[in-house]
Amino acid sequence: MYYFLLSARGRALEGQVNRREWLTNMGMGLAGVSAGRQAGGGATPAAPAQPAQPPGAGATLPLVEFEPRSMLHVEETAVDKPRFPVIDVHTHLSFSRQGGMRYAAPPEELLPVMDRRGVQTMVNLTGGTGEGLAETIARYDRAHPGRFITFTEPSWGRASEPGYAAFQGDQIGAAARAGARGLKVLKTLGLYLRDGGPSGPLVAVDDKRFDPMWEACGGHGLPVAIHIADPEAFFLPTDRFNERYEELANHPDWSFSAPGFPSFRALLEACDRVFARHPKTTFIALHVGHNAENLAVVSERLERFPNMSVELGARIGELGRQPRTARRFFERWQDRILFGTDAVPHGTQTPQQIFGDELYRIYYRFLQTEDEYFDYAPAPVPPQGRWRIYGLGLPDAILRKVYSENATRVLNVRA
Repeated sequence: MYYFLLSARGRALEGQVNRREWLTNMGMGLAGVSAGRQAGGGATPAAPAQPAQPPGAGATLPLVEFEPRSMLHVEETAVDKPRFPVIDVHTHLSFSRQGGMRYAAPPEELLPVMDRRGVQTMVNLTGGTGEGLAETIARYDRAHPGRFITFTEPSWGRASEPGYAAFQGDQIGAAARAGARGLKVLKTLGLYLRDGGPSGPLVAVDDKRFDPMWEACGGHGLPVAIHIADPEAFFLPTDRFNERYEELANHPDWSFSAPGFPSFRALLEACDRVFARHPKTTFIALHVGHNAENLAVVSERLERFPNMSVELGARIGELGRQPRTARRFFERWQDRILFGTDAVPHGTQTPQQIFGDELYRIYYRFLQTEDEYFDYAPAPVPPQGRWRIYGLGLPDAILRKVYSENATRVLNVRA
């Protein structure tokens, strides 16, 4: 476990007097001079007493227990509702499991929070396939029209079978007829999916067996929400130089720095080849195009690929620590940025994604105010890195687009 010293004294440089001791002696020396003069004696000061050890001197504290409280006195704005209705394009309400679908929360639990926080619609990206997809659509979309939208997923388990390419293309059409409004591609593709079992070679993001799937999405008007890479730090060694050290130490299986995984750059390049090969298919590159730490690169990709949009899910911690750069990014790409949170009801491992009132308040505060140095997640310890964020204070014209207008166009739904 990493430790660091929290010392009330500090360490004096070699050959220098301890600052606290020096100030104490100065005070006592001056007091002694004054007392001597009042008594009619000489100017020799009284001998100073030895300073007491400050509280906590020499103590150590585990980093995991360090919860510093900011001493800044700055404006704090409570934003309970957005200025305009919100479409959250990145949530996870259901999950495919062997034996059927698992649901994180029923609509009756979600709707009161949505109403309190001005969320018009939640897009459930992980809606499953086949019968599971139909069940999910019936549970959310059809039971509460306009409040929920469900995406389908590829049938990864059949990817190594003969005829998969045609099968998967046909499945997109079937999903569209069942009511799916898009396709979600998890980072299963590129980082986990292997040919011939767990020991086989990784399947590349731009493998041509998926071309019929991408084309079918374009043909049926279904956008592809794609996530093929985590933050760049996850591809670097988990050592003292890694700013996500705590997060990766808590979740070692999130690291892709070991041999056998593609590099961060290789994944993005493969993704770009897919975008280029399928210009009639709309792609939502999740998590700010997988690269929220490098908005210049994301901008260059948006310039190259008119069929690419991005969303914000679980990345305001990155955007909010570069507020001037992020603000310029929003101004330039205001028509291509969608609102998303990556919310998961009752999640535990990722505090920055737990669905609830506080999650939405933080996002609205980030987008609408110019508040300084506030938490990006409702958690006692910043879960992604030990920093805080600054608000962008976006104008209404941009907020209206990001909150819902861009999503209605990309998803082809009514406002």
